[in-house]
Amino acid sequence: MITTRAREKKTARTQKPEERNWYLVDVNNKVLGRIATRVAILLMGKNKPTWQPNLDTGDNVIITNAAKISVTGRKEGQKKYFRYSGYPGGLKSQTLDKLRAEKPEDIIYHAVSGMLPKNRLGAAMLKKLFVYPGENHHHEAQKPQKLEL
Repeated sequence: MITTRAREKKTARTQKPEERNWYLVDVNNKVLGRIATRVAILLMGKNKPTWQPNLDTGDNVIITNAAKISVTGRKEGQKKYFRYSGYPGGLKSQTLDKLRAEKPEDIIYHAVSGMLPKNRLGAAMLKKLFVYPGENHHHEAQKPQKLEL
């Protein structure tokens, strides 16, 4: 027979998250690391009083103007991004300025994913991040709230 105390514990673990909000962040001339930490907190849901580390209670975040994000110091020419194909000689590197010219949204994805948990829950949180290199996005139907970070 299950006691009421055991039943209460079970319902606490399987609690459904509240409705998710949509936030719109314009990162024009904002510093990469400072934006990435604040976006990671929103994606995890740590800004809510109902946050639990084993549940995904975070919000959806839309980032625009990813090509115009700034970095401090001499990172523009010195910071490198690596990827490895798994084959011998398959390690490729790319500097920040070249990556910005080709795929500027990957800069923000990489910074934010480094601040999320390294498991299936972190992968689910990263799916709620939408990054666009320019001003236009196609999430007007969700009525996102403008957020100044």
